[in-house]
Amino acid sequence: MNLITTLSDKLPYNSCVATIGFFDGVHIGHQYLIDRLKDYARDKNQSSLLITFQRHPRLVMQADYQPKLLSTLEEKIELLSKTGVDNILTLDFTKEMSMMSARQFMGEVLREKLSVSTLIVGYDHRFGHNREETFEDYVRYGKELGIEVILANAFLKSDLNVSSSMVRSFLAEGEVNFAAECLGYNYHLSGLVERGFQVGSELGYPTANIHPNSEYKLIPKDGVYVVKVRIDKEPKEWYGMLNIGRRPTIENGDNKTIEVHVLDYQRNLYNQQITLEFITRLRDEKKFKNRGELVNQIRKDEIMVRNIIAEL
Repeated sequence: MNLITTLSDKLPYNSCVATIGFFDGVHIGHQYLIDRLKDYARDKNQSSLLITFQRHPRLVMQADYQPKLLSTLEEKIELLSKTGVDNILTLDFTKEMSMMSARQFMGEVLREKLSVSTLIVGYDHRFGHNREETFEDYVRYGKELGIEVILANAFLKSDLNVSSSMVRSFLAEGEVNFAAECLGYNYHLSGLVERGFQVGSELGYPTANIHPNSEYKLIPKDGVYVVKVRIDKEPKEWYGMLNIGRRPTIENGDNKTIEVHVLDYQRNLYNQQITLEFITRLRDEKKFKNRGELVNQIRKDEIMVRNIIAEL
């Protein structure tokens, strides 16, 4: 796989079949589109090119926009690299680019700079200034520019169109299992372990407090989860009990925390990079009468978690 990061990079091909999109999360609908891209490229004996963006286009056009993303740029590139596509271009979406019409973009970027001979358009994808043009417009422009434009079918799962919005909705409701079915993998969150208030240690369940690496990464609904834990530079994977919320029993106020108790792990985790892979949700976060009741519930949670792990 070749990674292209600017339009001035030397192209590793003469002509290509391309598709374009933000590809947040690289879910199974995206994977279906990418498979079609590879099929067309193979049939035409050309290279396949996937065009995506380094940042969400709305961040450029709307300064106060706060996206909730399924993947960071680094995560997205890693996921895309596993699809078998020949080339990935990560475009820096700029104000100037946002003002280009679809025809301008197809002519000046796709044809002149990227040597695109065939463009595969996702069933619901629009591009160009204000996204005003339709697929029929793209086809007309393509004929004028020498680009064949093909519409890809939607990928259906249980008669539903799988989309990034659908995955976000599942995660917002804590439905991490449904989200995983749409993604094709378990949703994950990475961050740095910071020093907390040591309350978990006082309760007999020391926790690692996670500060997410990206402010835009979507945090699933508050509650208690079973997670798989990957610790930077450690080959072994662990399991843990994760709590997302405001710890109402210890009167934490509005301070939201993401803290995981890694089962059977004895070493210091401070300042380590850690990745949490969501397996299933156990329950809502709730306020208990006292710390004793909280500890009793945590013990019950641990039993449930270990039973789930044993079944895995």
